[in-house]
Amino acid sequence: MRPLTDDETRTLFEKLAKYIGENVKMLIDRPDGIYCFRLHGNRVFYISEKNMKLACNVPRDDLVSFGTCFGKFNKAMQFKIQITALDFIAPYAKNKIWLKPNAEQQFLYGHNVLKTGLARISESTLRYQGVVVYSMNDLPLGFGVAAKSAEDTRKTDPLGVIVYHQADIGEYLRNEEHLS
Repeated sequence: MRPLTDDETRTLFEKLAKYIGENVKMLIDRPDGIYCFRLHGNRVFYISEKNMKLACNVPRDDLVSFGTCFGKFNKAMQFKIQITALDFIAPYAKNKIWLKPNAEQQFLYGHNVLKTGLARISESTLRYQGVVVYSMNDLPLGFGVAAKSAEDTRKTDPLGVIVYHQADIGEYLRNEEHLS
């Protein structure tokens, strides 16, 4: 477990800024304490400083996980955000979309969002911006990348892709068969 280098921190914050913009600083300085990002292996964990100091007492080889895994770096040093970060990203999300009930299941199966499944979209959504996907009950389902801006969405045909799928809460179930 070690602090992130400047390049790793920049890459992480650029990825998070796609989804939550300037609210990245709110992840660090929270009312319930100061939080930080730490790298263990190739995974980035989000943990309070208090718990991080406790985790430092565990030998590196024995430490499997600590805090919440936000994502991981691949061999090309690109950061891939994981679904475990959804609970922390959703409250600060700038761009949101809401799905119709019949489109929720398709999104949870790993499919892109089509215009026919779109119920609402944030007005400020730009093309290729990160979006958090919600159900009509305001339950965060996952996140993706906007294929069209909010303005272009109105002119798109009904079978046009609106959001490219990145991650969803159904991944746990789909990946369970690979873990056994």
